[in-house]
Amino acid sequence: MPPTWTISELAREFDITPRTIRFYEDQGIVSPAREGRNRVYSPRDRTRLKLALRGKRLGLPLAQIRSLIDMYDGPGDSTLQLRQYLAVLAQHRAALEQQRRDIDDTLNEIAEQERQCQAALDQQS
Repeated sequence: MPPTWTISELAREFDITPRTIRFYEDQGIVSPAREGRNRVYSPRDRTRLKLALRGKRLGLPLAQIRSLIDMYDGPGDSTLQLRQYLAVLAQHRAALEQQRRDIDDTLNEIAEQERQCQAALDQQS
C-alpha cells in the first residue's frame, strides 16, 4: 500500500498552514480521499502540492501553476511538458527582468528627486 499523509503532516513537511492546503484543494490542485472526516493525501497529492508551492515561490499565477501541474498527469512522454515548462519559465523570466528594469528606473528617478530636494534645502540654509 502506498504511503499517505494527513493534512497536518503535509503542513508540517512543507512549513505551510492546513488552510493553505485546503486552498489548493478548493482550486482542484490536490484532491485527497476521505477517511471519515479526515483528509488522506496520496503520493500524487503530495507531488502536486510540492509543484504548486514551487510555482508560487517562482511567482507564477495560479492558473499557470495548475496548467503545468495538470501536464504531469498526461501521457508518459515528458518532452512536451518540459518544453512547455521552459516556455513558461522564459516568459516569466522576461516579465521579471522588465519589472527589475522598471524598478531600477524608478529608483534612479527617486534618487534624482532626492538630490534636487537636498540641493534646494542646501540653498535655503
